Amino acid sequence: MTSTEPRPRTDRPSASATGASARRGPLREGQRVQIKDAKGRMNTITLARGGQFHSYQGVLRHDDLIGGPEGVVVQNSSGHEYQVLRPLLNDFVLSMPRGATVVYPKDAGQIVQLADIYPGATVVEAGVGSGALSISLLRAVGDSGRLHSYERRPEFAEIAQANVTTFFGAEHPAWQVHLKDAQQMDQDHEPGSVDRVVLDMLAPWECLDAVATVLAPGGVWLNYIATATQMSRVAEAIREDGRFTPVEASETMVRGWHLDGLAVRPDHRMVAHTGFLMTCRRLATGQEAMLLKKRSKVSEFSAEDTEAWLPSDETRWTPQALGERTVTDKKARKSAREAASMAERSVRAASETAPQGPTTAGQ
Repeated sequence: MTSTEPRPRTDRPSASATGASARRGPLREGQRVQIKDAKGRMNTITLARGGQFHSYQGVLRHDDLIGGPEGVVVQNSSGHEYQVLRPLLNDFVLSMPRGATVVYPKDAGQIVQLADIYPGATVVEAGVGSGALSISLLRAVGDSGRLHSYERRPEFAEIAQANVTTFFGAEHPAWQVHLKDAQQMDQDHEPGSVDRVVLDMLAPWECLDAVATVLAPGGVWLNYIATATQMSRVAEAIREDGRFTPVEASETMVRGWHLDGLAVRPDHRMVAHTGFLMTCRRLATGQEAMLLKKRSKVSEFSAEDTEAWLPSDETRWTPQALGERTVTDKKARKSAREAASMAERSVRAASETAPQGPTTAGQ
């Protein structure tokens, strides 16, 4: 048996990828950081010259953090300690300004995995919301890929664009937002030119023809669905269409654990159901889905059952009927202003540490 020597480790990876420089190095003005006290209480602040964080425990000066490393423990004016770290993507998503409800990190991770999002892929996303899923998709496709996001509400698009800019420290070169209905995606893309489609919307079955047109053979179509009635409607529409493989559905539940010496037990609270993930793949043109063999049903569905799951009256498919809360224009505009302010500070912080070009001797 022969063995090979491990390759020598080179210098740190290049910070040329969008957002990489904002994830390492000293803390800078305009960046967001998390501070946690001895009791585990956490706050997220945006660093500013001369800024202060006030609590009943005293005052923590931002200037004591700017220019220093993350991962430190500092004291405020009263001697109380705080642990200082940059927020991870999970933390940022749950604390950023929002219009629509965000896709939870547990689902975003599964979406990237189940939809097989890879570097360089061309991905279509619909239902931008507050940009939480867009950030995960952009990380996966990288600077060489393309993410086309469709959103009907301009206020939501503004919030999402600001949140994405805040996280990456700059506008992401792979991202394009379309202010139009996702049913019109076939107007922007050549047939078979899209690798993956991810839809987070009320009635994804309305986009079936458009998805079948733009998705390449073998491409993945993933739907993020809130309710079982929507899931059934989408599955039946895809099955009857015949241009896709059979649908697979799942949901993800995450339960944390309490760890304190020998006191090891599940947390009392957990993030349970947030949505269903449904995936299928596009068949080649002219091919039809195989009919899977299955046992005959003992009884057929009654007309009442069918009407409950597949109502003939399309007006019954409303956000309110499915238990979704309506986001008012006033709330969306407020979130957009807050997100834009954060994005401006993040871009300013990133520009101050942008990598400089090579210099020649004597300069």
